[in-house]
Amino acid sequence: MKVLGIETSCDETAVCLIEAEGDFGPTFSWKMLGNALLSQAKLHEQYGGVFPNLAKREHAKNLVPLLSQCLPKLPLSHVGFTKPNIENLRKILEREPELLDQLIPLLEQHGRPDVDVITVTYGPGLEPALWVGINFAKALSLVWNIPIVAVNHMEGHVIMSMMGHSNILENVGMSGKLNVFEFPVLALLISGGHTELVLSKTFGEYRLIGQTRDDAAGEAFDKVARLLGLGYPGGPEISRLAAEARNDNLVADFKLPRPMLSDDNFDFSFSGLKTAVLRLVDGNQLLEDDKRKIAREFEDAVAEVLVAKTLRAVEAYGANTVVVGGGVSANKHIRSELAAKLETIGAKLLVCPPELSTDNAIMIALAGYFHTLNKDFADPATLRATGNLKLA
Repeated sequence: MKVLGIETSCDETAVCLIEAEGDFGPTFSWKMLGNALLSQAKLHEQYGGVFPNLAKREHAKNLVPLLSQCLPKLPLSHVGFTKPNIENLRKILEREPELLDQLIPLLEQHGRPDVDVITVTYGPGLEPALWVGINFAKALSLVWNIPIVAVNHMEGHVIMSMMGHSNILENVGMSGKLNVFEFPVLALLISGGHTELVLSKTFGEYRLIGQTRDDAAGEAFDKVARLLGLGYPGGPEISRLAAEARNDNLVADFKLPRPMLSDDNFDFSFSGLKTAVLRLVDGNQLLEDDKRKIAREFEDAVAEVLVAKTLRAVEAYGANTVVVGGGVSANKHIRSELAAKLETIGAKLLVCPPELSTDNAIMIALAGYFHTLNKDFADPATLRATGNLKLA
């Protein structure tokens, strides 16, 4: 089965084409046929975060060029592009005129590609951004007569981390199989908008057992980075300074709080941790070593809470496997702390390569493939962007 993936939930525009076969288990395998991604991080840096209308505009500008990169051998059209087609497209893309202007010439010149299903993120995320990808998928589905599968963005992260990957740096040569693991599976999802623990007893079944009550972990990283005068996105900058502090054996002479560490639940809170950093830096002239110490102590605090809560949940629910997904899963310190602690209790850790931990279309195509096996198709007439979509 050939699966086209489209991802526009935040500030990455991504399109890919994969070929996959087999059920959810040892028979499953996939390979990359085309992959293209553009990050908008530099454009949003001046705002200290993602500006939704700018993200929407950039998605509309970039989707057709990225599609052309993924499908370089699109067949030439022998049918012609009819007037009713154009009118229907105008209705679908009435709020994305730039996307429409680029898409019509492509569809006039090229016929239906060898694609079995179109998969697209419909939430969670920024709704203006999500709508661009959804309407793009609807337009392609209409003209090419290809069904759509709507994918939960967070399920995409879970599925991506369940995979074993090869040829990561070669991109188009990338391929993979499903890792060998046992249920129950506990997923720790950590990103700019999410920090939650989700339990799965079988594939596709999700139960929320813990979540942040305020800031997500990635959001806290970004806010603390701004307090320290660092760039956006803040997570990699905090981690860089924290790593330098560890290499130079710089230890803070203060202790940041570990919010909710001892609470008898699996919830998180990072707003107070951010406020504690604010009190440290407010009105003070920070030297570079001061920033390194704060970054290390902050990262240690976040990692300690995430690891402790995850281990308690593993023991409480008898989970054999821990899956970690989302952009913050690229954090080396959090990965290493989790791996070390899980090894002591005999639980398996599944986490994707850092290059695939941020938003991408591959994870959407992979998750969509399994939904396609169940014929879980979306109705284009009712498919909508859902910014606060839940996984569990």
